[in-house]
Amino acid sequence: MLELFSVGIANVFAPFVLVMMLIGTIVGIIFGAVPGLSSVMAIALFLPLTYGMDPGQGLSVLIALYIGSVSGGLISAILLKIPGTPASIATCLDGHPMLEKNEGAKALGVGVVFSFLGTIISIIALIFIAPSVAKIAIKFGPHEYFSIAVFSLMLIATLSTGSMVKGIFSGVLGFAFSTVGIAPVDAVRRFTFGSVELYDGFDILTVMIGLFAVSEVIKIAETSRLEGKTDVAKVNMKVKGFGFSIKEFIEQIPNGLRSSLIGLGIGILPGIGAGTSNLVSYTVAKNSCKKPEKYGQGCIDGIVASESANNASVGGALIPLMTLGIPGDGVTALLLGAFMVHGIAPGPLLFVNYGNLVYTIFIACIVAAVMMLIVEFYGMRIFAKILKVPRHILLPIVFVFCVVGAFGLSSRIFDVWAVVVFGVIGYFFVKFKVPQAPFVIGFVLGTMAETNLRRGLMMSQDSFSGFITNPISGAFLIATAIFLAVTIIKEIKQRRRMANQ
Repeated sequence: MLELFSVGIANVFAPFVLVMMLIGTIVGIIFGAVPGLSSVMAIALFLPLTYGMDPGQGLSVLIALYIGSVSGGLISAILLKIPGTPASIATCLDGHPMLEKNEGAKALGVGVVFSFLGTIISIIALIFIAPSVAKIAIKFGPHEYFSIAVFSLMLIATLSTGSMVKGIFSGVLGFAFSTVGIAPVDAVRRFTFGSVELYDGFDILTVMIGLFAVSEVIKIAETSRLEGKTDVAKVNMKVKGFGFSIKEFIEQIPNGLRSSLIGLGIGILPGIGAGTSNLVSYTVAKNSCKKPEKYGQGCIDGIVASESANNASVGGALIPLMTLGIPGDGVTALLLGAFMVHGIAPGPLLFVNYGNLVYTIFIACIVAAVMMLIVEFYGMRIFAKILKVPRHILLPIVFVFCVVGAFGLSSRIFDVWAVVVFGVIGYFFVKFKVPQAPFVIGFVLGTMAETNLRRGLMMSQDSFSGFITNPISGAFLIATAIFLAVTIIKEIKQRRRMANQ
């Protein structure tokens, strides 16, 4: 193993590879930070550039892009309250409130550090436990995936800031939008109203850009008009280091470790990914806290939970890709394509036949994580200058990026109109204090829950018993029932307490 590590170090620390990885990390962070751009777009654009490189060099650059883009979403999430990627949705919930309390530098610092730590933890897991973990993950079938989706959907209740009814309404509405298009399994057209564009349903990036970015643009534009403000937002960047103390760091270690393990576990399961892991870990952290009411008001706990989890899902997603040859999302599908272009088939034999390449990838992950930390640390001051642009100039630019990003998904004007529609929905959510995060969870997990429910019923001959008798599936359903009961009891107690006051 030491010999393979030394070969990997030699390959990655070649000057050409380091320079290309640094460029990849910077570009990835930019793609993550700009609303509408994504990890998939970054890797798709860079993939042709790696054709002339050897496999180790090409994959190292693509991994640097991947890691940088997942972390980059925290920049716009904190500074603009617009998640750059689905992986940074939960970061908005506490990141921007911290900025409003003049703790923007601290929020950025916490996000950067725990993004790095989450990545490192997942890479350690990738190196040492990848084969054994992948063997467990491969046993998950439709029954297990449905139960996981139901359990995750139950978390909707805790993402509502005041009214469980509003949280459930938001989640159900998101689930409803996920059913638009051609149905899984039997390919029935649903809610398409004769429109060919609706056959494929709505893209998650379209939903996210509209719900968070466009709605925020509308809200700020309305506020500025009513109050006559065209001033710039302020953020204090005169801080030491990353802006938080050693004591705060130590206090967040349990939260960061737990969230990293959640992100790792969710990343391993195909089809879920960082877009869900950050929301799940955020809600778990909120439920585990003695003072859950501080979440959403601007606390570092929420940022730690979100950023640790979404970056840990990077290493998690690479585990089934490298050990089983199974891509879990769009990014790992492109990475699978990169392997295939170079004539290499990922799977169990990858570790036997291409040991040098495997350890080159391991070292590349670590180096890319360090580069991400350094670039974002020194870039914090540059990022903050975004807020020095007057809002009447900044908002149109952000909106243009949103439109370009939406059009770039499939080169369709339909996606641009979809962004506007979801922007209006998001604006009304803000006006009536309906939480947006449950909508995203419902939308992301809706298709997964429905597809695996139908597949599971087919395997069990239209009987629901298979979901209960299967040990893993049954355990998740029991956990869901317990979680729901506890949440309802908490809600009742809280209402009684408020009534007595």
